[in-house]
Amino acid sequence: MITVNAMGDKCPVPVIKTKKAMQALTGPETIEVLVDNEISVQNVTKMASSSGGQVTSEKLGEQEFKVTIRMEGAPENAQSGEEACIPDARGNLVVVMASDRMGEGNDELGKVLAKSFIFAVTQLEELPKTMLFYNGGATLTCEGSDCLQDLKSLEAQGVEIQTCGTCLDYYGLKEKLAVGSVTNMYSIVETMAGASKILRP
Repeated sequence: MITVNAMGDKCPVPVIKTKKAMQALTGPETIEVLVDNEISVQNVTKMASSSGGQVTSEKLGEQEFKVTIRMEGAPENAQSGEEACIPDARGNLVVVMASDRMGEGNDELGKVLAKSFIFAVTQLEELPKTMLFYNGGATLTCEGSDCLQDLKSLEAQGVEIQTCGTCLDYYGLKEKLAVGSVTNMYSIVETMAGASKILRP
């Protein structure tokens, strides 16, 4: 395990430090990058993903984030020179998850599709501003969900993960919320009304 401490560093320093650590690899290795803002998470994630790394990220605290990069060796397209800073990758898209499964038919298949859908959201060029979870979708943000790693990665990149409090109460899950924050119906309506686009599987 290699740790890159980029806390307090301004762009493009976190990307440069991470790239140097990646270029020094001679075999499979995991690199942990510590940064203090969502934009750095986005920049490091974009660079590492384009270089062949398997990337996840997590919000550890108010201004503390961890990006984990799994590499099989040196980066595929190691370029020299200074890395450009990309702007905030979040648009005004709102993703709504009203169920723990996607589509109608087989329930197990529906759950697999919902997990795949959330992973696909992590790969969007422009990330959503907010993801809303209500009714059966509330279970996706709680302990035991197969989607937590991807949702934590999205949260670390600045995506607001919000789950309906009434729904958590109904399912007895309020103490098991594992990512994001609790919201209410007024806030859900406000968020959807202010969205430029709403994506609902």
